[in-house]
Amino acid sequence: MASIRNTGPLEIVVSQADINDRIQPAAIEPSNSITRLGEAKVMIPFPWIPGIPYEIGITTSDGTRFSKSVEAAALAPTPDANQALLFTSLGVYVGVIPVLIGLMWYPYIRRISIGKYSFFLSLTAGLLIFLGIDALLEVNEIVNQNLAAVFNGQALSVLVTISSFIVLLYTSERLTQRAIEKAVLKKNNHSLASSSSVGKLGKSEKSTTERQGGEIYNKSAKISSSTQEVQIQLQRYQQLLKPLTISMMIAIGIGLHNFGEGLAIGAAMLLGEVALSTFLIVGFTLHNTTEGLAIVAPIAKIERSRRMMIRRLVTMGLIAGVPTIAGTWIGGFLYSPIAAVIFLSVGAGAIFQVVYSLISWISHHQKSAPSSPLSGHVIAGFITGLLIMYLTGLLL
Repeated sequence: MASIRNTGPLEIVVSQADINDRIQPAAIEPSNSITRLGEAKVMIPFPWIPGIPYEIGITTSDGTRFSKSVEAAALAPTPDANQALLFTSLGVYVGVIPVLIGLMWYPYIRRISIGKYSFFLSLTAGLLIFLGIDALLEVNEIVNQNLAAVFNGQALSVLVTISSFIVLLYTSERLTQRAIEKAVLKKNNHSLASSSSVGKLGKSEKSTTERQGGEIYNKSAKISSSTQEVQIQLQRYQQLLKPLTISMMIAIGIGLHNFGEGLAIGAAMLLGEVALSTFLIVGFTLHNTTEGLAIVAPIAKIERSRRMMIRRLVTMGLIAGVPTIAGTWIGGFLYSPIAAVIFLSVGAGAIFQVVYSLISWISHHQKSAPSSPLSGHVIAGFITGLLIMYLTGLLL
């Protein structure tokens, strides 16, 4: 069966189908007349041989022939338990396990010096930049090979990438600010309640005049101390919540990227273009293990209870890895080039938003250090991140 879409300006009529330039009988549903942007299915009874390349041609009533090559014939996966289990296993091997392995960097990064920590932060930025560029290159490949020019796939990709970048940046900043305000308000309410109970106990021991004068003095002192305390709390919560937000957004961005990766894997299996081998799985594992490091680096220096941090890390790892499973399902059973372009572009926008936030955090972190924002650790880490992703990508 072949699916066709009319991307021309006029209605077309399919007159015949051929395989390797030999005309074959075919049934066309719902009709051989296809309106602009309409779709139809062409079913060709043919003794297909698995693994053999074929060229399928469709000729319209005006004599125009369109063709598509199949590198290796293969049965299309059907949505059953066995195929679902196969795609799930592939998604776990490619996405979930490598990311969780990468989270094991956490104990090491907690113990390193500030200079080495800056190195790993900038290395994370390099990893993510490579992932974002890689996603856009995949989009361009899908557009050139599988998407008609009428959809203007490159412009669609740019639109979705920029839109997702802006929306996620706004969302990240708002969530962080709201979390900080909520934490400070809760802390202040608790402090006011405590000071109010202490003040009531002291009132019975003072005269009316002394109490009035004392209240004026105490109120002004409280206002001054409260303002300083709020500023200190804002800075403390900013230092605590900003890295958590960055790591969570990194996990979401990687998850969107891995979802697009799963789409590509599932579609390749659908078209018989992927050989599942141990070497391929090892290559994906090495490549995606670095994504766990990207999640860990921003939060390695936060002082939190060990149990709470492990729970957060596992949650972020699953957010980054599990979308690969969903991607393989959709790519293997319901592949759509337009959907692949949109999801990969959203993933690229999310990754670039994370890189922006991460660079801002590195700059803020370096300002408090004696070194300049562009220290040797930062430059070396960024270049090393790019090289790691490039070299592990050669194994795929």
